[in-house]
Amino acid sequence: MTEVDPKVFRTYDIRALVPDLVDSSSAYYGKIGLAETYQAPLTPEGVEQIGRGLAAFFGTGPVVVGHDARLSSPVWVEALSSGIVQQGLDVLAIGLATTDMVYYASGQLDLPAVEITASHCSKELNGMKIVRAGAHIVGQGSGLERLRDLVVSGAFAEAPNPGKVTHRALLDEYLAHLLQFVDVEKIRPLKIVADAGNGAGGPVAQALFARLPQLAVNEMCFPPDGRFPHHDPNPFERENIEPLVARVQAEGADLGVAWDGDADRVFFVDERGEPVPGDFITALVARQMLARHPGAGVVYDLRASWAVPDWIKRAGGRPIPERVGHSYIKQTMRAQNAVFGGEVSGHYYFRDHFFADNGFIPLLSVLQMLSESNGSLRQLVAGLGDYYVTGEINSTVPDVAAVLERLKTRYADGRQDFTDGITVEYPDWRFNVRPSANDPLVRLNLEARTPEARTARREEVLAIIRKTP
Repeated sequence: MTEVDPKVFRTYDIRALVPDLVDSSSAYYGKIGLAETYQAPLTPEGVEQIGRGLAAFFGTGPVVVGHDARLSSPVWVEALSSGIVQQGLDVLAIGLATTDMVYYASGQLDLPAVEITASHCSKELNGMKIVRAGAHIVGQGSGLERLRDLVVSGAFAEAPNPGKVTHRALLDEYLAHLLQFVDVEKIRPLKIVADAGNGAGGPVAQALFARLPQLAVNEMCFPPDGRFPHHDPNPFERENIEPLVARVQAEGADLGVAWDGDADRVFFVDERGEPVPGDFITALVARQMLARHPGAGVVYDLRASWAVPDWIKRAGGRPIPERVGHSYIKQTMRAQNAVFGGEVSGHYYFRDHFFADNGFIPLLSVLQMLSESNGSLRQLVAGLGDYYVTGEINSTVPDVAAVLERLKTRYADGRQDFTDGITVEYPDWRFNVRPSANDPLVRLNLEARTPEARTARREEVLAIIRKTP
């Protein structure tokens, strides 16, 4: 029996080092600075065992399997499929696919599904995102622990007959699904710079833009390449968007857009090359969605700017705060039948996309908003009003619990909430500090009514967080 380290099973997914691409002496550790987080390796034999566990976990198939552009992904597809068919279930292989395509396949076909991906992480990693039929997430608290125990035990009954692998192309029908979210005829000619990060999103973006001939698109890093030769597939790190910013400015583009490695997250810069925070995109898209679905609920993560609940209410919707993490957002959206959800991290969720996240619908929404307003993205964001946020600031700390206790005591006179770390709110400023799920970090998001107060309060809270004994 192949041993699979249980540490590869994380909060929301599976994530591991690919042994052929990295070892303990690799510069990867110094680059990432998180040696403990992803130290568990996963071999193809281990992936095959996970496939056997998935077959036992799902119990019925076919199982949809898609994969991102990583160098290890084709081998992992073969190994995972081998494990699944050994246990008597069929595999429906959809090839190179974004994670949101896999969610679409699971929802549309009502089948369990797996995307082989390590999302925004560098090339030395790979992993899996797993959903039940109907795109219901499998994460911690929703089945991932059971799957882990099945895989680690290696106790699988022998199937009387093996399953089979069939292949299906889904791109055309997936694009038709995306375009239902906007009125294509209303999108005016715009100049866009788009960076796919050499991930799985390039072919989808290229095919989508071909259906929008009124757009002038400057493509960056579109060919899938698991070496990620230009930059890591994480547009939420400033160093990775510098080429996009420069190109937007040089081309005089109306906006820039970038996707992470599996394209379930999307990032925007305005016509000046200035990043647009994810909570402001949430507020804009929420406003548009509520114009079509009056009175609906919108779920947002509790880090978000006051702009989000303010504009949900102004648009006649129901603001529903939830803790950070796609499994929590999706669960609450389903329970509340919310039309839309958004996270600061660039995940955006749509009821009519099976309550799953999608990296292309927000772009289409922004394009239609720009067309209808006949203004710029900067003007759209400015139209939300004056909100001063810090963005997320990480601090490595020796004792996370002690940090949270210090903040609880110091800000006892504020309105406190402990849904996710600690959130404290005053009339003129607010903050959330939450622990990382995987690292000895705490993450600060802070907002104030003025830029001066934002700076002062940020330094005040960081001093408490980073206080040494």
